[in-house]
Amino acid sequence: MGCAKVGMFTPLWSDRIIEEWRRAGDRNGIGAEAAIEIALVTSDWRGAIVDVLDGSEDELTLPDVNDRHVLAAAIAGDADELLTANISDFPTRILGQYGVIRRHPDEFLLELALAQPDVVSAVIDDVHQRAEQGKGERINRRKMLQKSGVPRVAKWDAGVAR
Repeated sequence: MGCAKVGMFTPLWSDRIIEEWRRAGDRNGIGAEAAIEIALVTSDWRGAIVDVLDGSEDELTLPDVNDRHVLAAAIAGDADELLTANISDFPTRILGQYGVIRRHPDEFLLELALAQPDVVSAVIDDVHQRAEQGKGERINRRKMLQKSGVPRVAKWDAGVAR
């Protein structure tokens, strides 16, 4: 979201995606942290919530029917790309029918990093600093990125001279 904050892309989501995020936080024992994140992102991007027409997801076919609402939100928001680590449940042949490209966050962020290395490096600096402040101790930057599911960005970042 740091890259979105500096204008590198515009995030979109639906109320249902936000609610799914909230439930996942509760299920994983980080409900309070998830609620704070949700409050911050919905405040920072008030125009990011897309209205998905009732029943529009019923016309969509995906391997997991529980993911149709995500594609419906991408279509309703006229999104070019759908960022997900859940690659297998969003086949490119299906998304392509709607003009949507599926991208893994690692691939997407690496592309941003290669295009604007100073900007992405500064975003990572900020995220790393806030993580250390929140935890109250030093955090290995590369491991933090790897744990966040962006190993290629971690490798790129390790090679960037600071």
